[in-house]
Amino acid sequence: MDFASAAPSVVKSIRQRDLLNTWLRLYARQQVAPAIWEYQPARLEEELSDLIYYTVDNSAALPRLIIQSEGTRISYAYGHTGKGVPLDEYIGPRLAPSVMPVYHECVARGLPVYSVADVDDIYGRVVAYERLLLPFQTDGQVCHVIASLKTFCEDGGFEIKNLMRGNDALPRPKLCAVIDRDLFHRVPGRIAAADLVEVADQPGEATEIIELN
Repeated sequence: MDFASAAPSVVKSIRQRDLLNTWLRLYARQQVAPAIWEYQPARLEEELSDLIYYTVDNSAALPRLIIQSEGTRISYAYGHTGKGVPLDEYIGPRLAPSVMPVYHECVARGLPVYSVADVDDIYGRVVAYERLLLPFQTDGQVCHVIASLKTFCEDGGFEIKNLMRGNDALPRPKLCAVIDRDLFHRVPGRIAAADLVEVADQPGEATEIIELN
C-alpha cells in the first residue's frame, strides 16, 4: 500500500482536526508521539461513540492491535462488538488486507495516518469513511493507538448498520496519507519559534530584525 506525505490540513472533519491538534501540541515538545495518559482533548466525551482505543502487542513480527473499547456507531458499522479481540480477527480476512497496513504504518512511523475510502451502504448509497489514527508511545515504542472514524454521505442519510459488512463490494480507497509535514499547532495570536520580527523604537527609525528561537 502506498502512503502519501501530508500536512495536518489533509484532515477534513473539524472534530478530527481538533483531536489531531491536541496530539500535535504534545508531539511538538520533543518531536515524538506522546504518552496516552497525557492526551486529554476538549469535549472528548462527545467523540467517544466514534473512537476506538487499541493496545499494541509488539511481540510478533507484525504488531497486533487489540481492541480495548469501541464507539457505538462503529459497532453498528461492523455488526458486532469486539472488545478484547485483535483487530485483524475482528474485521476478518476479507477486509484485513485493506485495513491492517494503515494501522501498521501508524505504529511503525509513530505518526498520525489519515485515510478515506468509499463504501456502499445496504441501499447502494456511497458513504465516505474517514479514518484518523493517532499513535501513543511508552519508552520509545508505540503501545497505544486511538482511531477516530467518521462517515459522511453527500446524498444525506445512509444506513450505518452493517456498513462495513453489508454488501459484497470492498471499500474503495480514495486517500491514504502519513501526516509527517508541518507537525506543529500554532495557537492563534502567538508567534512561533524561528519567525522573524521587525522591531523599531520610534516610527522612522532603523529596524532591527530578531529571529525567535
